[in-house]
Amino acid sequence: MDTLKVGMKDTLEWDVTEKLTTTRGDYRVFSTPSMCLLAEMAAHRLVEPHLKPGQGQVGLTVNIRHLAPTPIGRRVRAEVELTAIDRRKLTFHINIHDDTEQVGEVTHERFVIDVDKYIERLKKKFAG
Repeated sequence: MDTLKVGMKDTLEWDVTEKLTTTRGDYRVFSTPSMCLLAEMAAHRLVEPHLKPGQGQVGLTVNIRHLAPTPIGRRVRAEVELTAIDRRKLTFHINIHDDTEQVGEVTHERFVIDVDKYIERLKKKFAG
């Protein structure tokens, strides 16, 4: 995590397939939950190579403005930037575009975790 720096950027592109859409009238369009997933995956991908062995990451918050529809069959692009680091809390700004315009704007926070501690906590929940 020591190599993460404010201002780091990455891009993730997806094809808008049926499973990523919802129906609006007679049209299938990129859904807001799918936009959330794209934003989270873009931030996750930016962070992953910088984690130390035994570290992982989880999402904390997602704030989405879904600005315009994207029809099925088009491509969407998430442009992610790491905007703040507060100890283990990471904040990102993500702009989502299709081939015509900006279709979304996302603020997302993630937290770097100790995987072993996380698994122990999870085991306790499953046990009872």
